[in-house]
Amino acid sequence: MKKNFKSILQVPSKKHSLILGAVIALALTGCTKNFEKYNTNPNALTSAQSNIIAPTAFGPMEQAIYSNYQRAQNLSADCYSGYMQSGIDFGTQNNVTYVMNDGWNSTGFNDEYNLVMAPIHALATTTSVKSKNPEMWGVALLIQVEAMSRVTDRFGPIPYSKVATSLVTAPYDDQQSVYQQFFKQIDTAVTNLKAYIATNPTKSSLGASDYIYGGNYTEWLKFANSLRLRLAMRIVKADAATAQQQAEKAMADPGGLLTVPTDDAAIAQTGGRENDLHQICGDWQNTNLNASLQTFLVGYNDPRLAIYATPATANAGYNLAGQYVGLRLGLTESANGNYKLYAALNTTTTFAFATPQLIMTAAEVWFLKAEAALRGWAGAGTAQTDYEQGITTSMSQWGANIGNYLSDATSTEAAYTDPANSANNSPAISTITIKWDPTATQEQQLERIITQKWLAIFPDGQEAWSDWRRTGYPQLFTTANNLSGGVVNSQTGARRLPYPSSEQTTNTAAYHNAVSLLGGADNAGTRLWWDVNKANF
Repeated sequence: MKKNFKSILQVPSKKHSLILGAVIALALTGCTKNFEKYNTNPNALTSAQSNIIAPTAFGPMEQAIYSNYQRAQNLSADCYSGYMQSGIDFGTQNNVTYVMNDGWNSTGFNDEYNLVMAPIHALATTTSVKSKNPEMWGVALLIQVEAMSRVTDRFGPIPYSKVATSLVTAPYDDQQSVYQQFFKQIDTAVTNLKAYIATNPTKSSLGASDYIYGGNYTEWLKFANSLRLRLAMRIVKADAATAQQQAEKAMADPGGLLTVPTDDAAIAQTGGRENDLHQICGDWQNTNLNASLQTFLVGYNDPRLAIYATPATANAGYNLAGQYVGLRLGLTESANGNYKLYAALNTTTTFAFATPQLIMTAAEVWFLKAEAALRGWAGAGTAQTDYEQGITTSMSQWGANIGNYLSDATSTEAAYTDPANSANNSPAISTITIKWDPTATQEQQLERIITQKWLAIFPDGQEAWSDWRRTGYPQLFTTANNLSGGVVNSQTGARRLPYPSSEQTTNTAAYHNAVSLLGGADNAGTRLWWDVNKANF
């Protein structure tokens, strides 16, 4: 930890505008989630200011979805998903060995309240946006759902419906209730956006203040439907009826879904902000390619390999120069500095300094439809068509030559060999091939869908980790070192992140209720509400 201390301590960039002045006190005093206490802040927006300043709040809120990226996502979800693994020595006691680091994980909880929930609350209570600009309010709700769905999918029950209603405590909602609120907020967003588009088909009240779609409300409507579909699929094993209802609603909406790469939702880098993966991999050399991703890409002869990653360097030793060799999850040794020189992310062209950061792609939506079709839901089309379109769309998105990829019925995951430590070696654990097989079992077809979806939605480890927990796919290598003392099962891996320790001391009663709602101990081995330990079908 000491030799990389600076890189772990990301600080907010210039991206946060003066709109956040209303919540500076909140950020400095910790995540109390009781925003009303700060509504008299002299820097808060007034109704008279809202028409000028309110739009400028949106870009910073969008960028805050990935606030403190390394600690909030990379050192947990990106690794648990099989995408990445640090090649430097962070010590033996950390997230990847299932000894949870509170200092890392708390940012993925607190920042979204301070930098997303708080300004949205301010927009609702101290400006006229909610009433005078319902289309902007619709976008604000979608930003909130996108950000907070990531929080609840990391931790479980969260404060949501009653945030800012008390100066004493911030009560938690059970995860099922949180998802119900998400769907209602998407309902509002869709209604508001449709109304604006109908009367203002060529206008935008957000414009360049929106860092995702540049104020294009038609694209936001597609995103709203696609986000509904994603969240619906997430809960299919916990509440199948609601999942089907919400998914079919998304697929039937005339506003449409994300279907082509130009629909992809990505957050632009502005004001000198650097792409997070470029920073932590290119600048700091803090993360590398995970062995699981490497073995699938290599085994499949996947044309996205060189787009996603760069090979080991000549200085890595062990005759690895030019080879794509990743790292097993849970390494506890630095191998004399050689691990950081194994295969890494392509920060030269793909994840460059100013590359926008994806939050959802059209390729993901095609795979969601493929699974919906597999489950027999209305409006999904056919599983094979959606599956193949998902792959094709991903290849187009990344500029890869698809060649005969779709007809490859023989390639499978490759075995893994770590020249620095043979204890990390593993045979391939998946036998799933690429070509669609209509004669395969429903379970095999799901594995094929999720495996290709996983390859397509890289580098969003948060979404990939959620899919893996829900379905068990793709089949990933277990951690090389499980130091949890039995808290986390090596075969099932980390299921969630523990709540920040600050919640135990500053929101004590609510914290204990949250653990009760969680239905298990506040540790990484407890499953979330939607993470049901049962068959996929």
